[in-house]
Amino acid sequence: MHALQAFDHIRLNFSPAGLQVLNVALAFVMFGVALGIKLEHFKKLLMNPKSAIVGVVSQFFVLPFLTFVLTVLLKDFITPTIALGMILVAACPGGNISNFISSLAKANVALSVSLTAIATLAAVFMTPLNFALWGNLYTRFLVHHANAAQLVRPLHIDTLQMFQTVFLILGIPLVLGIFVNTKWPEFTKKITKPIKRFSILLFVAIVVIAFMKNFSFFLLVIKYIFLIVLAHNALALASGYFMARIFKRPVIDRRTISIETGIQNSGLALVLIFNPKIFPPEMELGGMAIIAAWWGIWHIVAGLTLAGIWNKPHFNFNMKSLFKSR
Repeated sequence: MHALQAFDHIRLNFSPAGLQVLNVALAFVMFGVALGIKLEHFKKLLMNPKSAIVGVVSQFFVLPFLTFVLTVLLKDFITPTIALGMILVAACPGGNISNFISSLAKANVALSVSLTAIATLAAVFMTPLNFALWGNLYTRFLVHHANAAQLVRPLHIDTLQMFQTVFLILGIPLVLGIFVNTKWPEFTKKITKPIKRFSILLFVAIVVIAFMKNFSFFLLVIKYIFLIVLAHNALALASGYFMARIFKRPVIDRRTISIETGIQNSGLALVLIFNPKIFPPEMELGGMAIIAAWWGIWHIVAGLTLAGIWNKPHFNFNMKSLFKSR
């Protein structure tokens, strides 16, 4: 715990200009994602909505709750700001690469795209709401916990400002992308792939540059943060899969819901953390930033690994045999 407390005082090298570029890049990525979303995706969900409902509940209700429980269980091993970073990541919608990973995992790509659209729109309201709810519950819990009460700082977050930021970065690009796709379908076909590739490369480049600028900090913290993010991400992936299994969804839908729950838009979390109107610099939230930054790297590794496992025919056979034997 004492080693982790030092993380709060870390100021990552991320300038206001860098934040603006990250904002634009993230909005551009979401516009690229939205170009692949059609109104018919929503119509299909209305005809068979069960998997989509399970996916949304898993992402915006189950994961934030389980994350809160995990932070409570780890209260003696993590700092409040690390816990708040975990809660903020859990409050964000699915990441922009979830559709790609779903295709690699032989999951339900149509469901993945639909869940991305629904989750992104819902995040405009649900991300600020979930963070305010579970973040405040966690700080109140610590206030009544004798060993941690002295570590707690008042949590005064401008929820309206967070709502505005999420709306600008996610809501507007998504609506605009769907509008362009609907209005000019032929033109959209020509520009979708180049825009998606460029937007993802741009976003990855920004993350890599930021990572290199803060490489010394990551070397200092990785041995602590690695296990925390590993456990949190595993919880997210497993909760999505078993939620879908409980509700008897097809295997390909279970995979999709697992991926959508476990691949979080940690880029959005970073944008929110570095916004001084939402989290003033004097709050010293280095722990939050480090959690969100490493999540952005690790969930790609975990998602690709899981997709590789699910892509193997013998894995499908073994899983079927295992469940039949029970």
